[in-house]
Amino acid sequence: MGGPAAPKDPEKKRAGFYIMKEKEIFGSRKKDGKGMQCIPENNGRLVSSAKITGNISDEKILKSLEQTQSFRRLVHSIGVCVESEVPEETIEFTFQMYGRKDIYGGGTKISLSVKGDGMEQNAGLSDMVWSDDDSEPGQISFTFPTSGHRAKASVKLYVQEGFSVPQEQKEEEADLTGRDAENMISRSLLWKGNPAPMKKAIEKTKRGEDVTLAFIGGSITQGAGAVPVHTECYAWKTCCAFAKRFGTGNNVHYLKAGVGGTPSELGMIRFERDILRGNEKPDIVVIEFAVNDEGDETKGVCYESLVRKVLGLPWHPAVILLFSVFADDWNLQERLCPVGYYYNIPMVSVRDAVTGQFGLKKPEGRVVSKNQFFYDMYHPSNIGHSIMAGCLDYLFEETDKIEDESGHKEEQGINMQPLIGGDFENVRLLDRKETYPKAEIICGSFYHKDEDLQCVEMDTDIEGTPQFPNNWQYDGTQELKINTPFTLSINCSRLLLIFKDAGETETGRAEVYVDGKHVLTADPLKNGWIHCNTVILFSENRTRQHTVEILPAIGDEKKKFTILGFGYVV
Repeated sequence: MGGPAAPKDPEKKRAGFYIMKEKEIFGSRKKDGKGMQCIPENNGRLVSSAKITGNISDEKILKSLEQTQSFRRLVHSIGVCVESEVPEETIEFTFQMYGRKDIYGGGTKISLSVKGDGMEQNAGLSDMVWSDDDSEPGQISFTFPTSGHRAKASVKLYVQEGFSVPQEQKEEEADLTGRDAENMISRSLLWKGNPAPMKKAIEKTKRGEDVTLAFIGGSITQGAGAVPVHTECYAWKTCCAFAKRFGTGNNVHYLKAGVGGTPSELGMIRFERDILRGNEKPDIVVIEFAVNDEGDETKGVCYESLVRKVLGLPWHPAVILLFSVFADDWNLQERLCPVGYYYNIPMVSVRDAVTGQFGLKKPEGRVVSKNQFFYDMYHPSNIGHSIMAGCLDYLFEETDKIEDESGHKEEQGINMQPLIGGDFENVRLLDRKETYPKAEIICGSFYHKDEDLQCVEMDTDIEGTPQFPNNWQYDGTQELKINTPFTLSINCSRLLLIFKDAGETETGRAEVYVDGKHVLTADPLKNGWIHCNTVILFSENRTRQHTVEILPAIGDEKKKFTILGFGYVV
């Protein structure tokens, strides 16, 4: 599919800038059979889009994009064009403002019906009826009449008189072939590490034996920014590249377990559930948390614990540490790469590959622009996911060339003492389904099950799988038969709580006590969207009996709170 046709600009004499330009969109299935693509614009995303896609550097304009009131003073109208696989279909465009009190329901919605023929339609803001609850620009959505349709979309903000924006610059198409592209990909190989485990998997594949590649990480591993998520994500493209390079028939298999907005603190707890799944024995495990672990309480202990958990598996799979990158060129590579050097694990850095060439101008070596690589400030586009897969494929290629493995063992140093810390390498999940004989639970008023959960696309699925469905929910919006705390009596040394973050006004806080001492006020509204939040309740060097009590915070007794599960270390 080509890019959208040149729009017939209804604001021909008015200045404006793109916040989306020829971005892929896909109608993921909704319950009513329609398809929807949602693109968050809050928490700095809209500002980043203006910088990257619109080439905006004026701080006054960028500041105006942060809040609805200043957005209204800046933006005169919004131009939208969509080129769909079905040109005659009508796509509903919505730019939703988030509310202060009611995040998802209280803000203004700017709506526009757009034909999928590539012609621009325009929504003026002067006649809008604005909500008193408006806080900030929240998200853009495209709703298709039928799910499964693909399109390319552009969104342009036309500005009020008195604002000046730079002239639009035409980008050359990204060229992922040739010497410049090869040089870019080669820069991603941060460390070859011990080749023996990878060589074992490669030779096994060449012999026609079944081999499984597994991927665990955050939203980038989930496939965010890839359209559609199941076939354009880096994980699937990497698996396909490995199968093409080494496979014989259909002997290469695939496990994908990325969960958006979550760090290795949760990854280490769900590893057995999401990767091993009872009987899976992956031959290669890619770990991608380099842009998710900023909030890790342990500053690397959870990450190393996950690495040690994988290294300690009895069949000694090959481990790869993958360092993805945000649009501001940031990741946690410097914090996490010492773990790779210490255990002699192959490491691939997407940051090292792409960031240096973003500022170059062709023909001086630039392969891909920042706008082309990123879908938004956090996630790669289809092109970005392809480059990530190319970086991993380059590691496979270079490892395959190694002929002398003398001095290398199949296992990667699990008997070594931890570098940062391995306190949680034996952590296990505890919920309604995954039990522990030395844990006694009295759910009290938390006797409901929450079904409104974060959903992620596992493996090759296009529809999401609910995360932590075996949960305990307190629902104060209903009349309670009893009003008693959730109580967990457990014999362990370390314990983590997993609870549901949300943005709905009916969601409330909970107080957490350990052995009678208040340790935490869990606030699901802090982050403002549905996902899984993990916090450490205690971490000790000896196993002993503890009692945990959780109850709704004062003033939130008539709201909801969901305990998704726990992670415990004996």
